[in-house]
Amino acid sequence: MPAKDSLILPDRIAKYIFLIRKQKVMLSLHLAELYGVEPRALVQAVKRNRDRFPADFMFQLTRKEFENLKSQFVISSWGGARRATPYAFTEQGVAMLSSVLKSQRAIAVNIEIMRTFVQLRAILTGNPDLLRRLDELEAKYDSQFKMVFEAIRELMKGPESPRREIGFRAKERRARYTVRRRKPV
Repeated sequence: MPAKDSLILPDRIAKYIFLIRKQKVMLSLHLAELYGVEPRALVQAVKRNRDRFPADFMFQLTRKEFENLKSQFVISSWGGARRATPYAFTEQGVAMLSSVLKSQRAIAVNIEIMRTFVQLRAILTGNPDLLRRLDELEAKYDSQFKMVFEAIRELMKGPESPRREIGFRAKERRARYTVRRRKPV
């Protein structure tokens, strides 16, 4: 359990977790705010270490996705005109940020973010009553809430990415054995 004097409150982190492309993600601009750095500095650090962030760890939002996300909030404090859309980091991408941002604040914030992701997953997957109530609400209300119910169901699913094997496989050439024949005398 995090201490009361913790830098970041878990409910503050939870409000920054969104469901985009069927993945729970945090946006670069929110992560920069939590880490106490400029968004461009965070993105620049990620771009310098691009090989640490494959597509299943991080992706850039399309203009349409970003506009759709902004339109879901009545008051948008996400800045005015932006040249580029923000990046979205999955749970693994946020964990990888700890290897790129090495300040004490970044370490403390990463710990709190990981705890929040774990708590969110435990709440959504460990509550069969929630699933039953969701089914009842879905049956009760018409299709105007269908998108909301689908989003909640996606949040309830665990991570779908297949686990990679740990370690590496060395590719070795096959040994060539030849039989020497003696020359007849």
